[in-house]
Amino acid sequence: MSFIWPPALLSLLLIPIGILLYRLMDEQRRRRFAARGGPGLAQGVTRHATGLRGRIPAALLVCGLAAMSVALARPQAVVSLPRQEGTVILAFDVSASMAATDLAPTRMAAAKAAAKDFVSREPTSVTIGVVAFSDSGVSVQTPTNDQATVIAAIDRLAPQRGTSVAEGILASLKVIAVAEAGPYSVDYYTNRSPGPSPTPSPTPTPMPSGTHAPAVIILLSDGENNENPTPTAAAQTAANQGVRIDTVGIGSAAGTTVNLNGFQVHTQLDQATLQQISQTTGGTYYAASDAQQLRSIYDSIDTQVVLQPQMTEITSILAGASLLLLIAGALTSLLWLGRPL
Repeated sequence: MSFIWPPALLSLLLIPIGILLYRLMDEQRRRRFAARGGPGLAQGVTRHATGLRGRIPAALLVCGLAAMSVALARPQAVVSLPRQEGTVILAFDVSASMAATDLAPTRMAAAKAAAKDFVSREPTSVTIGVVAFSDSGVSVQTPTNDQATVIAAIDRLAPQRGTSVAEGILASLKVIAVAEAGPYSVDYYTNRSPGPSPTPSPTPTPMPSGTHAPAVIILLSDGENNENPTPTAAAQTAANQGVRIDTVGIGSAAGTTVNLNGFQVHTQLDQATLQQISQTTGGTYYAASDAQQLRSIYDSIDTQVVLQPQMTEITSILAGASLLLLIAGALTSLLWLGRPL
């Protein structure tokens, strides 16, 4: 335990002084009783005041004063408080098919609107990153708890070219690894002499799916994949690291036709691919047929609630305890002794 204002602890020295003054006053009171009613009356008052019932009120009052003195020093202690925290990666499909209008006004616009709504409701203890993928995956925004920065990154997204869902997953895993390693984990410069290659690190043991909490990837895509590698292989990589992927299907099963560079191309939601990704990683697949349903999907995606040890001021706790002790001391004194101490 530490104190914000330690000099206030000097007030504890006033308690023994107060006890001494009380004893002197009590002695004077017994003498007055002896002078008025004789030694017998004084001895009866003394027995009544020094019995068990006479000591409990005094002990309560002393403890209350001591707690109040400590509270004045504004104590702090390490307390494990529940808080929602983690890293959420919003992986956006920005392929050309996301310009389709089967999700009004477009798939991309609806996904962006729901994602921004999700970001604005998350606690600041949750860091959010943004990854965009078409035929490759790019980190648009490293994980941060600055919600305005994340929303600005989402606003910059626009449909691009082909679709490689796997590249989006792998890019998201890299962002999570860098975020958890810290800002000084990458050596950009070195003065080490060239030499034999170091012994390669052993392959990590695969973790159970979805156990890499509280890191989670929210993959927003229509699921149509036309680039290598395969999404299932990337999903297995995420599963080996214990990272859960919740997939959100953007679009409709019936699909629609979009104009790509003068060509009419039919595009539709590939639920099977997205369901396989989520199932492989221990995540959940959500189908969003309209913008309102997509917002409700984000409401059902939770990060982990953990007990976070942190230094917390506990003045109010001690102040409340001291008040209860003082009241208890005063009441027991009136009820048992018939007078205040």
